Amino acid sequence: MQIFYLIPTRQNVGLTSIALGVVRVLQRQGFRVGFVKPVSQNDIANEHSTHFAREICQIDAPTPFSITEVGERLAAGQDPELLEDIVSLCLRAAEGADVLVVEGLHTEAAHSFTPRLNADVASGLKAEIVLIASGRSGYAVDEIHQTALRMNQLGCHVTGAIINKAPARFDLEAANQALGDIASWGVIPYNAALRAPRTLDVAQHLSARVLVKGDIATRRVMETVITARSAAEMIHRLVPGALIMGAGDRDDIMLATALAASKGILLAGLVLTHGTEVDPRIRQLASHAFENSGLPILGVDTDSFFTATQIDHISSAVPADDTERMNAVLDAVAEHLSADVLSASVRMPASTQMSPPAFRYRLIQKARMANKRIVLPEGDEPRTVRAAVACAEKEIARCVLLGSRTTIATVAAAQGITLPSNLEIINPDDVREHYVERMVELRKSKGLTSEQAREQLQDSVVLGTMMLAEDDVDGLVSGAVHTTANTVRPALQLIKTAPGSSIVSSVFFMLMPDQVLVYGDCAINPDPNATELAEIALQSAASAAAFGIEPRVAMISYSTGSSGVGADVDKVRAATVLAKEKDPDLLIDGPLQYDAASVMEVGRQKAPNSPVAGRATVFVFPDLNTGNTTYKAVQRSAHLVSIGPMLQGLRKPVNDLSRGALVDDIVFTIALTAIQAYAQ
Repeated sequence: MQIFYLIPTRQNVGLTSIALGVVRVLQRQGFRVGFVKPVSQNDIANEHSTHFAREICQIDAPTPFSITEVGERLAAGQDPELLEDIVSLCLRAAEGADVLVVEGLHTEAAHSFTPRLNADVASGLKAEIVLIASGRSGYAVDEIHQTALRMNQLGCHVTGAIINKAPARFDLEAANQALGDIASWGVIPYNAALRAPRTLDVAQHLSARVLVKGDIATRRVMETVITARSAAEMIHRLVPGALIMGAGDRDDIMLATALAASKGILLAGLVLTHGTEVDPRIRQLASHAFENSGLPILGVDTDSFFTATQIDHISSAVPADDTERMNAVLDAVAEHLSADVLSASVRMPASTQMSPPAFRYRLIQKARMANKRIVLPEGDEPRTVRAAVACAEKEIARCVLLGSRTTIATVAAAQGITLPSNLEIINPDDVREHYVERMVELRKSKGLTSEQAREQLQDSVVLGTMMLAEDDVDGLVSGAVHTTANTVRPALQLIKTAPGSSIVSSVFFMLMPDQVLVYGDCAINPDPNATELAEIALQSAASAAAFGIEPRVAMISYSTGSSGVGADVDKVRAATVLAKEKDPDLLIDGPLQYDAASVMEVGRQKAPNSPVAGRATVFVFPDLNTGNTTYKAVQRSAHLVSIGPMLQGLRKPVNDLSRGALVDDIVFTIALTAIQAYAQ
């Protein structure tokens, strides 16, 4: 067991973000990570470190002691008993983990015992100390050395240091050299965008009246704009993330804001000061913008200057319910921590079981190595644009957006996004004719004419599929606004199945709390026969192996072994036999009930000689009704992330999205597609 104890050199270094960022990096490396904040210096009910460890990192972190209780027990002379209780709490958090990350205490005047307590707990745990400093102070390296000296005098070993909130001109090389024997675990640059509160947070901070709710829970405040001048003089300030503030009787400002919202500019909101309202005539004229654009409108009784000052003093801490922002913070921290240094600091091998963070991390890394060109037919859809920009910036894939450059640029600008120079945009009108005759050739058995081909190629999904058929791109991702049929039908007609495959199926990667499972087929085949079910099993096993998951295939049924009879269970039994014949080395068993396949105790009881029971990683369902229902029930009831559906059996990779897909869902599907293309 390796234990890292994180201690800040001063207050406001971003300790929680760094501690959980370290957890994220270690989880991505495949380590089983425990987390504990043994003593909370805030109200326990508002203790965010433990909350986010549970909600985001999926760690069962224990509830900490309060600083008040700790102070009272120390004052009462209960030092040994208190230390024993704190160490016991930490060791409980370490159960079943390879590494334990402990978030220590910062020094504060009201509790002068915190440095000594940090040292005592770290010594009691035999932990290695990692110091966290702020680059904004200008003295980060000096503070690290001073704190390290104090810790060494108290008998503790400092193994590493992390500098957070580094300014743009921070000299990284000089800082690393100045640290000397203390290993640099990373330098995280300051990013103002990660501090942006939601409009909801601002409303709560101001105790504002919510006049129009809009997208109050998702819009973020990047800047506050006080409308002191005329509308013409502040139009350039009507940009995504701007919180417009002014009195309701400023009709010019009200109309300008409404026009910006109507254009799709994602303003953070409109704050009406001095207890005013929008004139009813203005509100009626601009009713679409004020009611249907998602623009939040707040009301306060204070003046603009006082209100803006209050907003400036909003806490920089991430609210407990803002998991989107906290995830972004942790990703930013993890991106700038040295995974190699962290891994080298852990003196034990990572777990062989694929954890969700490790799966997602390796997925992105494999996609980067694949360097494939992926076409996105829904090129002007806002989520798709954001995903393509993310893939370009992180070099996950070379995305190609189909659509008008002007339209796509407008969509990007409305979301406050800058299109990177390496993001390719192709106007369908410029390339459509190129694919007409080739499409006629591919569909000549169906009697397709050139005119019919031109008409079908008006559909961007058909055009993207032809680009894939002609090897002009390596894969296709669609479905944010198209149905599964719209995405899959052109692929079946133009791409066709891979050699040796007679069926197209799908899998979902289910990111369970401690491992990743593969579910197939949950999206394509309504009622496969035994031969088709066997092929789905083999395809799903191959997909699992391709993504680093050891395939142990369970053929799911309502019966385990030979106990059940009937056409449905007989189909599963026959499919299992056929799959074994085609791949004798594959670990596969069936029929198995879900609990016999997934729970070790049940598996031992119901199928004691099975190589799969109790530890299956690939679950093959007998029909679409069972598979789709099961994956959605598991996903929703357990609050899990599922990635997919990923299509299998096509000659070239085409993947479908849920129409409710989030930007991250699209990014991961693009990564999956790139890896499939590389494998093929």
